[in-house]
Amino acid sequence: MSMSRLATGIDVLDRQLGGGIPAGSIVLLAADPASQSELFLHELTTTRGTLWLTTIRSEQAVTDALERNPVPTGNPTVRDVGGDAPLDAASSLVRDLPEGANLVIDVVDVLERSEPPRYRRFLNDLQTHMVNTQGLTVLHGLKGETIPDNRDLTEHMADVVFDLDTKIDGSEIVNRLAVPKFRGGRALNETIKLRLAERVTVDTSRDIA
Repeated sequence: MSMSRLATGIDVLDRQLGGGIPAGSIVLLAADPASQSELFLHELTTTRGTLWLTTIRSEQAVTDALERNPVPTGNPTVRDVGGDAPLDAASSLVRDLPEGANLVIDVVDVLERSEPPRYRRFLNDLQTHMVNTQGLTVLHGLKGETIPDNRDLTEHMADVVFDLDTKIDGSEIVNRLAVPKFRGGRALNETIKLRLAERVTVDTSRDIA
């Protein structure tokens, strides 16, 4: 299998990761609900054709948020799969993904509340499809009070885990990104301090211990 890399749309991250994410990968982006993690998904849409499956917000809400972003974004196909059978709806759309496309599932928590055997089958089918089409999937998972039981399954199946930590420190909001897991490459030994404003950039302000 070729180990070509796919850009995330975030230059600093792609450099740290040796050119991006290996094609065919599933990425878990775990973040607090009250964070700017959505900017990661917006940046991803600029890189290649993207199917955005929304499970909580409406299609219109996702489209509006992309259009309101002051920085140019891509033009993803947005589909609401948060109805009665979200796993079935997501599965049927994933099967039609073309070669080299992005898939965003925002948020994956709704699918993680399915029965473990069904969710496991979904992840295995997704992984096979990503490898076959050399695409890239980002599963946006929330780190709230009620993390779904199947989050362990998601973390294990994911090829790459991005863990975004958002803290309020005095008058400053501090965002740190850890990459504790990276199949097909090296995980990062240290966190990256990021600025999440209109887009994702490195925070070059110095930490004063």
